[in-house]
Amino acid sequence: MRDIRGVLAVVLALLVALPPLALSSNHREAPITALDRAADITDWYAFVSYDDPTKVTMILCVDPLLDPSNGPNWFPFDPDIVYTMYIDNNFDAQPDIRFEFRFQTEYRAPGLFTGMVGAGNGIMTPDNAPRPIGGGPVFRQTLIPPAITALDGRGSEGLNLRQTYTVTMVTGPGEGRRVDLTGGRKLFAVPSNVGPRTMPDYPALARQGIYNLGSGVRVFAGTVDDPFYIDLGGTFDTLNLRGRFSSGVPGVLTAAEDSDDTRNIAPDNVAGYNVNAIAIEIPISMLTDGGQVYPASDPKAVIGTWAATLRPRVTIRRAPEDTGGDDQMPPTMQFRQVQRMGHPLINEVLIGIGSKDRFSMSRPADDSQFANFFLDPLLARVLNAATGGAVAVPNPPRTDLLPLVTYAPPIAPRGTPAGPVADMLRLNTGVPPTLAGSRKRLGALAGDLGGYPNGRRVSDDVVDIALRAVAGVLAGAPFNQFPNNALGDGVNTNDVPYQNTFPYVGFAQSGNKPLPTPMPRNLGSFECVRNPLQCTAP
Repeated sequence: MRDIRGVLAVVLALLVALPPLALSSNHREAPITALDRAADITDWYAFVSYDDPTKVTMILCVDPLLDPSNGPNWFPFDPDIVYTMYIDNNFDAQPDIRFEFRFQTEYRAPGLFTGMVGAGNGIMTPDNAPRPIGGGPVFRQTLIPPAITALDGRGSEGLNLRQTYTVTMVTGPGEGRRVDLTGGRKLFAVPSNVGPRTMPDYPALARQGIYNLGSGVRVFAGTVDDPFYIDLGGTFDTLNLRGRFSSGVPGVLTAAEDSDDTRNIAPDNVAGYNVNAIAIEIPISMLTDGGQVYPASDPKAVIGTWAATLRPRVTIRRAPEDTGGDDQMPPTMQFRQVQRMGHPLINEVLIGIGSKDRFSMSRPADDSQFANFFLDPLLARVLNAATGGAVAVPNPPRTDLLPLVTYAPPIAPRGTPAGPVADMLRLNTGVPPTLAGSRKRLGALAGDLGGYPNGRRVSDDVVDIALRAVAGVLAGAPFNQFPNNALGDGVNTNDVPYQNTFPYVGFAQSGNKPLPTPMPRNLGSFECVRNPLQCTAP
C-alpha cells in the first residue's frame, strides 16, 4: 500500500505536463455554450419520483454560475430559446415524446430601474421628498410597494420583471401531435431571491410556482440553488485537488471519507450560486411505449432521456416597443439546436474540444461519429499516466462503458435491444425510488440502484462516479479495487439541502446573505469559499 501511495504522490508533478481536465458537469463545457450562457445546459436529471413510484421527475438546469446578488435584471429565461426534454421509448435513440417550454417576459413598471422592489407593507414618500420637476406640492403616496409575497395579484406589485411560460407535449416523429398542457392557465416562473427585505418568505413564494396541470402532471420553473457540487478550482488547476485527504494522496479517498455522504473535505466551488431550472413530474404511463407502468424486468420499463436548447437559426434582437420595431419572431422561423445533454460529463471530459460544438449541435442517434471518444476515452489514459501507472485502466475498446451509451444491463434487463451508441440518460422506470435514509451518493456503484447511472438524482455524486467509471471499475477485477474505486474530489454533498418532494432542488439562494462570522463551517459552504480565512475545518 505504501508503495502505491508513493507512486500516486507524484501525481501533481506529472499533471503539469498534461492538458487541463474539466469535471464540472456541463458548466460552460463547449466553446459555443461559453458564448451563450442562457442556452448552456448545466445539468440534466431524470429519476422515479421519491414520493410516487408511478411518476418520473425530469429537471433541466441552464445558465451556470448565477450570482444571487447580480441585479437589477438578474437572470430571466430567454424567450427566444425553446427548452426541450426528449424521451426515447423504443430503443432507437429517436425522440418519441418531447416537452417544449417557451417563456414570455413582461415589464410591469417600465419606468422602474430594477426588476424587483418591495419592503414591508409599502413605504410612503416622506414630508421632505424632492419636489417634482417644475415645482408643485409633494404628494404623499406609496413610493415603494409592499414586499413581494405572491407571483400574481396582491403582493406581487413589486415584481416588475415577470415571466410566464407554456408547456407543450409533442408525441410522434417530427411535429407529431401537439398538446398544450398549460390549458390556457398563466404559469409564472419563480424569480431570483433578491433578499429578505424584498422577499421576506422566499420559500413560500417559490412554492407558489409549483403547478398541477391535471392528469398527474406537475411543473415548476424558476431560479434555484445550483444542485451540482464539485471542487471546480482544484479540478481546473490540472487536477490539483485540494481536499485534506487522509489517504495522503490527492484525489484518493479513505473508506471513512468515501462512506460519509454528508461531509466535504474540499471546497464546493459552485456553492452559493444559482441556476435556472425547469422541472416536470409526469406519470410513467405517459412516457412508456404501451402506456403502462412496467416491472423492472420488462424492457418496456426502460426509457432514454435527454434535453436540448434550441434558438432561431437567424437571431433577431428584440427591439424595445417604443422604437416601432417588430419584436415578434416570424412564424416560419427555423430553430437550431445549441446544446444537448444526456449523461453528465460526456461532452465535458470525453469529447475532444475540436468536436464539442459539433457534439452539442448533433442528435444522440448520430453519436456513432463520436464512438471513439466513448470506447477509448483520453481521460482514462490521462489518469493512468498522471499516476505513473498506479491507476491501471482497461485496454480499449472500453466495452465496460457501453451501459452508459447503449441499452444494456444493469439498467436495461437482458433481452432489451441495445440500440445505437447514443448519449442518453437511461432510466428503468420499474426500479422503485430509494428511501431517503438508504440513498447513496455513489448510486449504483454503492448498491443503490435508484441512482446514477440508472437515471440521475440531484444528490448523485457524478464526479466521483465518472472518475471511477473511466478508471475501469465497471470492468470488474482487477480494476474495481484501490485506488481506482477510491477516486474522488473530496466534495460529497451540496451546500444547500435538497428537498424530498417536487421539485426536489433547493430554492434560490439569497442575494443579500448575512456577513460571515468566524465560526466552524462546512468547507464547501458559500461563506468559506468566498472567505476561507474566516473558516475552520468542521
